[in-house]
Amino acid sequence: MTNSNESILVFEYFTASGEKDKCIISEAEALLFALIEDLKDYELDVVVNSSYADIVSDYDNVNPILIDTDIISWLEDNASNFSRAIFIAAENNNNLYNITKILEENDVSIFTSSSEACLVCSDKFLTYESLPNNIPQPRSFRFKIDSKGYWKRAITNLHEKWQSEDPLTPLKLIIKPLIGVDCEDIVIIEDIKDLSYDLEEIFPPNSRIIVQEFIEGTDVSVSLICLDGKAYPISLNEQFVELKNDKGTYLGGKIPFESEFTQDAFDVAVNACESIDGLNGFVGVDLLIANDDDIYPVYLLELNSRFTTPYVGLRKITDFNITKTIIEGNVKDIDLSLNGEVEFKKESNNLNIRRI
Repeated sequence: MTNSNESILVFEYFTASGEKDKCIISEAEALLFALIEDLKDYELDVVVNSSYADIVSDYDNVNPILIDTDIISWLEDNASNFSRAIFIAAENNNNLYNITKILEENDVSIFTSSSEACLVCSDKFLTYESLPNNIPQPRSFRFKIDSKGYWKRAITNLHEKWQSEDPLTPLKLIIKPLIGVDCEDIVIIEDIKDLSYDLEEIFPPNSRIIVQEFIEGTDVSVSLICLDGKAYPISLNEQFVELKNDKGTYLGGKIPFESEFTQDAFDVAVNACESIDGLNGFVGVDLLIANDDDIYPVYLLELNSRFTTPYVGLRKITDFNITKTIIEGNVKDIDLSLNGEVEFKKESNNLNIRRI
């Protein structure tokens, strides 16, 4: 085990924990490979589940650490052996927050966001409440799915209140888990009469949800580097989101996305990131470019205090090394312009990436 000051602990949650869902693993491996390749000038201690031993065996700068337990349990026992870390994890089950907290408590220097920033950004309603009023966001409300069904009446009352403010425009709602990723378990209610107890099959009793007004527009994201309280936007990305059977599925994206509202999107993303203490490293901000008749051109939907999927495509069209820039902290001296276009799509059990 390498644990000198020169080495960096690296891992990706799913490949370290032994996830076997091929759809998840294709994206997880792509992110891990991208991170390792961007760190080719560093000695790395890379943690993977023993069932994935072969995926890191060809890198000369990698010391593989093979484990047979989940990564959080392993970190609780071993994090103190390392001085620096950079990793990839998502918000599911508060994994991102829990991992970050363990590393902080063991005095490991991390090149990702702080645990407090992860906690705020992981909770969609906490994000909503934490951002200043000058950042446009869809109206939002938090609910708990109770076992007696009171949640249905509460959402119906909320719909009636919001609809009364503009009775001539039919109001659609979107329901999401309070903590979730990649359009996971998103439900769109086009007519409040369609609100039924079938929702409990998706959101079981005691689960917490956020209910928002549904705004028509184009799903996009902004990728940024955050360092020392400042945010530097790199790209505006188109998001491929499929809305089918009143549900949303994230399928990939295209970089860059050309829009007359690019600067508006950058301004909203930068303002949001600089409003949350502790955001650091690669950060993704999900936005909506609204249709022409809306009040604001751009709305903020979510903040992702972590590496997001656009990273695997973005690094192919930048003339600088994203992760090395984060580690060295020299973003002010870097030309952040893009060189080309790239598309990444989830197809079957693969994440396909290609320059356009």
